[in-house]
Amino acid sequence: MEHLTAQRHDHVVTITMNRPDRLNAISGPMLRDMSRLLVECDADRDVRAVVLSGAGRGFCSGLDLQDLAAGQGLGTDPGGLGTRIDDTPPFVLRRLDVPVICRLNGPAAGYGVDLALGCDVVIASDQASFTPPVKRSALPESGGTWLLPRLVGWHKACEVSLFGRKLDASEMLRLGLVNTVVAADDLDATVDSWVADVVAMPPLAVRAAKRAMRLGLDSSFDANSHHVLAELLNLFRTEDFKESLASFLEKRPADYKGR
Repeated sequence: MEHLTAQRHDHVVTITMNRPDRLNAISGPMLRDMSRLLVECDADRDVRAVVLSGAGRGFCSGLDLQDLAAGQGLGTDPGGLGTRIDDTPPFVLRRLDVPVICRLNGPAAGYGVDLALGCDVVIASDQASFTPPVKRSALPESGGTWLLPRLVGWHKACEVSLFGRKLDASEMLRLGLVNTVVAADDLDATVDSWVADVVAMPPLAVRAAKRAMRLGLDSSFDANSHHVLAELLNLFRTEDFKESLASFLEKRPADYKGR
């Protein structure tokens, strides 16, 4: 894959944007490969977590402005990014049941901010930052305008989006845009620890919980309650639920198989 790497270790797939010389600016091939990988990970029931990160000192500087200036890319080259925007990674992220953890290793701008916010958990380095795209005469086109008001409320979302101010890691944490901020030297160990914790959980229940919360954002309380009950009854029939009961009664760690 051009400018993208994927590594699998046990139940975890790490997807890394690999254009460090361009702060991992997004190209058409990167988007297509990332979308495909995310869908494949979600379909593979042996994958219990995905980690999304960037190589080098940045997470993602956004859409490749050099491509756009050359008349290529989103809105200028239908073959470059595809004609269906809902097939691009931020939209694919919203449809996944497998948990996705963002390893926010450095600056994110524009499209990169939407990628990070589209993940389920964001673990940030103290070197990380968010820069909205309004200064480039653009807007958060890939989920940011939907996510931000839900994450921080209307007034703060307007402050973030309309003024284009760069947010450092401490401000991102204060606003609730990231889960935690750690020293750059501690980022990998922290990500590994959080990933290990979620991988140790019963994977069918993790996927069901994420799915129920995601669908709940667009449904009424009553509708979501009925959906959750259906999920729960299905989980009661699984081998993992029997294992949870047995491990509790036998006072031992559970060994979940995802069945």
